[in-house]
Amino acid sequence: MTEVLARPLILVRGFGGLDVSAEQANPYQGFNEGTVYPGRRGDNYIYEGFLLRAMKSRDYPYTDATNVVGYYSSPVSSPGGDLGGWDPEDTGGTVVVDHQVAERVLREAARGTLWVYRFYDLSPRSLQRYGEGLARLIGLIRKAVEQKEPGAFDGVDLVCHSMGGLVMREAMLALDRQEKGSASRLVHRVVTLGTPHRGIAFQRLPRWLVETLPGAKSGSDELASFSPDSTRFLELADVFPFERILTVVGTNHRSYAVGAASVLNRLSSLLDEGTLATNRSDGLVKHSSAQLPGAPRTFVHKSHGGFDSVVNSRETYEIAMRFLHGTHQVSLWLEEAEITRGGDWFGNSEFYFGVSIKPRYVDFELFHQSAEAENCYGPFSRADLSDPLPELAEELRKPLAEPGDRTTGWAGPDRLIWQGWIDGRIKPSTQARGMVFRLDVYVGERDSHGIGFSDNVIFRKQYYVQVFPGTSAELFLHTGEQYLSARGDNDLERLRQVAADHAHLGVKAPVQHLQEVGVRPGWSFEVQGTGFRARMRVAIAANRDHRG
Repeated sequence: MTEVLARPLILVRGFGGLDVSAEQANPYQGFNEGTVYPGRRGDNYIYEGFLLRAMKSRDYPYTDATNVVGYYSSPVSSPGGDLGGWDPEDTGGTVVVDHQVAERVLREAARGTLWVYRFYDLSPRSLQRYGEGLARLIGLIRKAVEQKEPGAFDGVDLVCHSMGGLVMREAMLALDRQEKGSASRLVHRVVTLGTPHRGIAFQRLPRWLVETLPGAKSGSDELASFSPDSTRFLELADVFPFERILTVVGTNHRSYAVGAASVLNRLSSLLDEGTLATNRSDGLVKHSSAQLPGAPRTFVHKSHGGFDSVVNSRETYEIAMRFLHGTHQVSLWLEEAEITRGGDWFGNSEFYFGVSIKPRYVDFELFHQSAEAENCYGPFSRADLSDPLPELAEELRKPLAEPGDRTTGWAGPDRLIWQGWIDGRIKPSTQARGMVFRLDVYVGERDSHGIGFSDNVIFRKQYYVQVFPGTSAELFLHTGEQYLSARGDNDLERLRQVAADHAHLGVKAPVQHLQEVGVRPGWSFEVQGTGFRARMRVAIAANRDHRG
């Protein structure tokens, strides 16, 4: 793969609690912390953390530039003299360039640099102050790029954990106040990780109950920003297009270390759904709060923080890099469906549909839905899954505090299941031919009256979609891995022949050569087994702002 010259990347941490002295002492604000997966091998064994993985990457290499800028609670004076091309106002204030470090670190280029934004070094503690500081940092990075390569700056990328996404929002609004329309020019794309865009659900509960959380008695501006009554997130859409923000939603509330938060989220479900049966959170932030109306989203089965969480798991890094640098966008829809078994005669059956997506040869998911994650589409009462579910974007425009969580509808029009990004230049293994993705299709049933079973599995099966990109892409559907190995003659011509030889078997064929739909973008394929059949459609489109 040709090396990608990445845009500057800014990492923005989340909420640090009442006492932030430990956060101020942490040089890289938690982005240097990774996860070990015992029993696995290679890149799947140790994930070094976002910062180190980005610096070690051969595909998207970054250089650490964090020390180039210092953050201070009160203004510092410019050192004066020869500032190496920087102005005195760049080297004095509270967010300032150290011109000597800049000369050393940015000697060759400022593109492909990585910056950790240390907003807890600033004062006072307020989102507005943090947003202004981030806006200032973006301006300094722009100047650094232009100094080395005039006309080369085309925006920064941001990855923001938790409250860091709210800091990003305030920075965008600050940029727009400084110059109308500048936010969308100065920022390329944003990834938010478990950000409570719509607030924290349990803020609606009695104050004495909320205060059982560590640090909740601080009463700071930061805590106030988590109000579920606020719709300030809608103001962001006026200055920055939501389609350029990927919201990564964690779904594993069980592994979140702050147990009180998880309990409070379950209690908030009682207000929304009249039941304590679901949690639907990453332990702290509800699924429905971590999303934005009209913004792409993906689910990862990780908790809000701690070991193997949305901030320090490999899934987060891989998903973010594909969104920031990917060559193609992939979309998956459900065209037709039919459930042929199930249905409780005595209770009230509800059906749920979900898909998980994993690239072959690597051990991470690009998208996760399951009964355990509580994020499948539904509930459905009709066997063809045609129930009119609420439109997701419309539901996400409402304040989180509005009663009822109706955000388990389709991801977009025409029963959109998933939108993701891939990089056609990367092959995860020398054995790989084309790009291969495993689809795990799941249909479940539960009895909402509590008379029957709550966890019936109607259907569960794995399929493999193999893509050979090009001017005229070709796609194959595999029911197993027999013809996916590079051993032997499993090249494109061989797969065409195998698919033709087994065409008489229909959906039971080990390999199917998919045909373009024609009237709609993409290729259709069928999944079928005991209890369920469906036709799905996948489309692949070139990323419009892809460089190189």
